[in-house]
Amino acid sequence: MAPTATQCSSDQIAEGAGVTAAQVRKDLSFLGSHGTRGVGYDIDDLMAQIREVLGMTRIHRVAIVGAGNLGEAITNYRGFENWGFEIAAIVDVDDAKLGTLVNGLFVEPLDALGAIVEDREISIGIIATPPSAAQDVADRLMGAGVKSILNLAPVVLKTPEDVSVRRVDLSTELGILAYHLARV
Repeated sequence: MAPTATQCSSDQIAEGAGVTAAQVRKDLSFLGSHGTRGVGYDIDDLMAQIREVLGMTRIHRVAIVGAGNLGEAITNYRGFENWGFEIAAIVDVDDAKLGTLVNGLFVEPLDALGAIVEDREISIGIIATPPSAAQDVADRLMGAGVKSILNLAPVVLKTPEDVSVRRVDLSTELGILAYHLARV
C-alpha cells in the first residue's frame, strides 16, 4: 500500500482546480496559509483552514422536502458527510411515501416539519418539490427558523433578506452548457 501524501504543492492544487499555481498561492494567502517553498502545503492544516473560512467546522443538519426521485437521490448521496452535512430528515406530502425508508431515514409528513426542524436542530432545508409547492415549503422552513435554503425547484422564492437561498435550476445549467457547446 502506497503511503498517504501529507503535503501538496500549489501546482498540484492548480492542476485539479484548473487555475494557475500563482492564483492558488494568492488565494491561499488570504486564508493565512503560506506553504513552504519546495515542500508545499500541509494537507490537514490546509483543509482545516478552508473548513474554518467556509463555516464548516461543525455539523450542519439538513432536511430534504420532497421524497421523489430527486429527494431520494440527494438523501442517498454519501458525499455530504465529508463536508460536515448530515441529512437528518426527509419529508413529503404523499401518503404512499410516508413511512418508507430512504438511506436509513423514514419519510415523514410535511406537517411535522416545524417539530422536526426544532427537535433535530435543522439549519439547512433542501426543496426538491414541484415548483407549485416550493414557496409553501420555503414559508414552512422559514417559519420553523431555517435561514439557509437550497432550492432545486425551478421557481424564484420570496424570502426576507436574512434568509440565504441558493437556487439550482438544472435546465438553466444545461442551457449554459449548450451555449458553450455552440461556441466550440
